[in-house]
Amino acid sequence: MSAEMKARRVRKAVLPVAGLGTRVLPATKAIPKEMLPVFDRPAIQYVVDEALAAGIEHFIFVTGRNKNAIEDYFDRAYELEDTLRQKNKTALLAELDSFALPPGATSFVRQQAPLGLGHAVWCARDIVGDEPFAVLLPDMLTMAAPGCPKSCLEQMMEHYGYVGGNLIAVEPTDAPWNYGVIAPESHEGRRIKMAGMVEKPPKGTEPSNLFITGRYILQPEIFALLESQGKGAGGEIQLTDSMVRLMQTQDFHAVAYDGRSYDCGDKIGYLNAVAAFSLANPEHREAAAQTLSAALEKARR
Repeated sequence: MSAEMKARRVRKAVLPVAGLGTRVLPATKAIPKEMLPVFDRPAIQYVVDEALAAGIEHFIFVTGRNKNAIEDYFDRAYELEDTLRQKNKTALLAELDSFALPPGATSFVRQQAPLGLGHAVWCARDIVGDEPFAVLLPDMLTMAAPGCPKSCLEQMMEHYGYVGGNLIAVEPTDAPWNYGVIAPESHEGRRIKMAGMVEKPPKGTEPSNLFITGRYILQPEIFALLESQGKGAGGEIQLTDSMVRLMQTQDFHAVAYDGRSYDCGDKIGYLNAVAAFSLANPEHREAAAQTLSAALEKARR
């Protein structure tokens, strides 16, 4: 990896939000899965906050039909703000303002057919341009471990400063055969040089127990590979397939980040996320713990 490639800063993030959310129907029949509330805010807000903390300056949302609520959410709500102002609800106004992104910090591009994650990322090619970029899957929420001050993407950025190139975030799992997992070549602390990756390996053949959690830093050469990528698993254009091809010419590293991910595209994963983020909320954690404990106690009777 050249020094020039190592030095290229990651300023843009692609957020694929065109998925139908079929695993959490009927909740997502009329509401984008990314807008489902996780305690006190939509899931996608946590993802954007994670990226902002890591220094991302421009957000590229790859949307689909019936996803207008996402674009509206990141726009100003003048009527609501005026009503709050007239009622002197300054604290709520300040909270809304803290979620606002700077003018020009968002782009929205339409994925006109559900052709897979790889195709969704490819749809952002002209906005990303010839520079490295992050990909964050908005139905995967990450939470840093207690005592760790840096988000998942922040931790990745720190390692990117050392190795440049392509990075993915990984996490241990007890069931690696259910996920895409990496094949490690060598370890240096939490950073792992990769020899390969395998999608849902047969039980007993897993090269590791480290699964890919939905956070990536990729070099722009991936776009040419995505353009020529044939359909893979599920009859869709898979990002992983092009990553495997890119690995033939560029290094890939994984970061076993200090934290945990929550799959909000799954009903039980979503429930876990709501519980975890309510307990992590500084203002409401005590009341949330009491409420959850009371609900469990009642369910056991």
